Amino acid sequence: TGTCEDTQYLLMEWVRTSKSDPAFSKKLGEGLAELHMHTQKEFGLDVNNYISVLPQNNENEMDWTSFFIQKRLEPMVQRAYYEGHISENFLREFRMIYPKLKGFFPYEKPSLLHGDLWSGNVMVNSLGLPSLIDPAVYFGHREMDLAFSKLFGGFDPSFYKAYQEVFPLDPGFEQRVEVYNLYPLLVHLNLFGSSYLSGITRVVKKLLR
Repeated sequence: TGTCEDTQYLLMEWVRTSKSDPAFSKKLGEGLAELHMHTQKEFGLDVNNYISVLPQNNENEMDWTSFFIQKRLEPMVQRAYYEGHISENFLREFRMIYPKLKGFFPYEKPSLLHGDLWSGNVMVNSLGLPSLIDPAVYFGHREMDLAFSKLFGGFDPSFYKAYQEVFPLDPGFEQRVEVYNLYPLLVHLNLFGSSYLSGITRVVKKLLR
């Protein structure tokens, strides 16, 4: 990164593309598992960053649930209210799910995450192997990346199989996916508007039953 006159810039590696290798999805699953094995003591990062154009608060927390609520859900739901995407009543209702999340997530050490893992951020490099782009990196619960990967159709089944063989998940992940994805759905609500609200509402109502 740098500044030239009054313009800021970001220099990135040029990824030359080609046809994907037959083992592309398997390699992607194995590579993500290896990425997630990088850890530190706290959830967060030493700097704040962005997810798309939205600020992402990475101030450290020892507890994942506290980090998820205070540094992920709450800033985005506040922004949604400020921007007029949700009502005051829904803001109040959304905050009622926070006590429900205590004890909801399995214990994990903080993992280095891509943070914005969907198919549009995966490229095929010149060797036919995966290259990840456009991260919103931080140390978080590794299930966040895997849940995000399922939000817009998911990856090939061999990706998830390969991941599980390298770094198995705790049972019940499929039931936790929609809760993790409240964060990217709130991000999309703030970026693109009310078409993403129904998915958020459905999960909130389910948690409050």
